[in-house]
Amino acid sequence: MLAAVVGEAAPMLINSGLYEVSFEGQPLIVPSVGGITPNVRVGDSAFAFMADHIEPGVTIRHPDDRQNTALNTLACIGNEAVVVTGDAKGEHGRVTGKHGGVEHVMVDFPADVMKRMVVGDKIQVWSCGLGMRLLDAPHVKAFNADPDLFHKMGVEVHGGRVHVRVARKIPAVVMGSGLGRATVVRGDYDIQTFDDPIAAEYGLRDLMLGDIVAIVDADNSFGRIYRGGAISVGVVVHGRSFVAGHGPGVTTLLTSAKGEIDVTVDRDANLAKILRLR
Repeated sequence: MLAAVVGEAAPMLINSGLYEVSFEGQPLIVPSVGGITPNVRVGDSAFAFMADHIEPGVTIRHPDDRQNTALNTLACIGNEAVVVTGDAKGEHGRVTGKHGGVEHVMVDFPADVMKRMVVGDKIQVWSCGLGMRLLDAPHVKAFNADPDLFHKMGVEVHGGRVHVRVARKIPAVVMGSGLGRATVVRGDYDIQTFDDPIAAEYGLRDLMLGDIVAIVDADNSFGRIYRGGAISVGVVVHGRSFVAGHGPGVTTLLTSAKGEIDVTVDRDANLAKILRLR
């Protein structure tokens, strides 16, 4: 089903107490969620900016909470978005992420388009993907993805198993903020990168915004849990954090409690290339 949902370019937010306290006890005042960020886009390092939870491209939100819940649930990675008000009216972009807690949707546009936009501009997303099923892989669940995204990612199904290219494999043991929600149809959960040995072993600090990643021993079927042998695939949607329990966020695309997803590591598995955004 194709359906229109609308949000507004949201303002950048700063912690209400100004200071964030890092995992080492250091007080910080840095840019954070929201805003229009023409120099922060998918394909950039998740660690390139002195910021906390930075969101690439244009952050959108609906001022009415109920309608914002619908926007965050219905919008899917890869959906087409269109600016419908302001100097950039008529320009097209793509949904690249959903951020839980603040309940934001992120949309990528070319930098020159973003520079013509202002906070409050309305952006319409042509939603498609909610409720999608993989009929030939009954033990693999799909979430938050435009149906065409899987074709562009080169996802294949053989003998009930899904085969997908990912930029990195992530151990479930490092997953933090975002655990405990009853569903993964919106939002994300964070990759903690504070432990130096495990960060080095898995290349966690080389993560890029837009990377497709596999989380090993993670079942996202009905919320996010550790389950040995399970596997989930998602996309890195926001940047690093200095706050304990937080880090680059991952929005779920695929999950299998039975481990019926096979992954091949390919550093080009990033939305910037998959959706030809850069």
